[in-house]
Amino acid sequence: MIPSPETIAFLMAAALMAGCIDAMAGGGGLIALPALLAAGIPPVPAVATNKLQSSLGTFGACIAYARAGHMDLKAYRWPLIAAFVGSAGGAWLLQRVDPSILAGLMPALLIALAAYFTFSPKISEMDRHQRVGVVALSLLIGAIGFYDGFFGPGAGAFYTTIFIALGGLGLVRATAQTKAANFASNLAGLLIMIAGGHVIWIVGLAMAVGSITGGQIGSRLAMRFGSRLIRPLLIIMSLALTAKMLLDPKNPIHALLFG
Repeated sequence: MIPSPETIAFLMAAALMAGCIDAMAGGGGLIALPALLAAGIPPVPAVATNKLQSSLGTFGACIAYARAGHMDLKAYRWPLIAAFVGSAGGAWLLQRVDPSILAGLMPALLIALAAYFTFSPKISEMDRHQRVGVVALSLLIGAIGFYDGFFGPGAGAFYTTIFIALGGLGLVRATAQTKAANFASNLAGLLIMIAGGHVIWIVGLAMAVGSITGGQIGSRLAMRFGSRLIRPLLIIMSLALTAKMLLDPKNPIHALLFG
């Protein structure tokens, strides 16, 4: 399936916006994936193609944060490996079970995350004392990686929350490490999708141009404005993801709320 040039231009613009938002607060899939579906791409190829463009865009954001000195791959190598392994496991399981159980739980978790960033004390830009060891941190990041491979929405916000609340990182450094974890889990999911032959390469690579550009813009905005920009965006994206899930007729909570 090869969309028209006008459709590809639309998808590139959506990917640019998604990459920018994702580099600052996560949740870019809220923009990119619906755009792919709106372009008439079937769900599984849409998810696979979104993984391609998101992986390349996240990699670009990682480079920007690393060059600015906000990323420490050596110190956090085990959490990143855990994110990769967890995502591969989640993507494998996704092909064998119905993800609707997680879909039903996610709105409550996202509301809790938004409440954390709304009512918690002012989050410092400076690192603090790490509350858990590297093993516990890796297990938690691996669990989010599993969720990212299995279901996905909001994974970036969960990574950031763990790096701040338990890893002791300041907001900008937590966002930088989140991009590294996002790249690891996106790459694992992408490899599974490539093996299944679901990626639409011409669309994914075209969108990657927009995603990489947006990622560079978003990472620079995040590093310049810090918590003044990142914290409100985390809250907004968490609530937006919650609303999207609750309005989805396929979500089990939708039936409970709306009959």
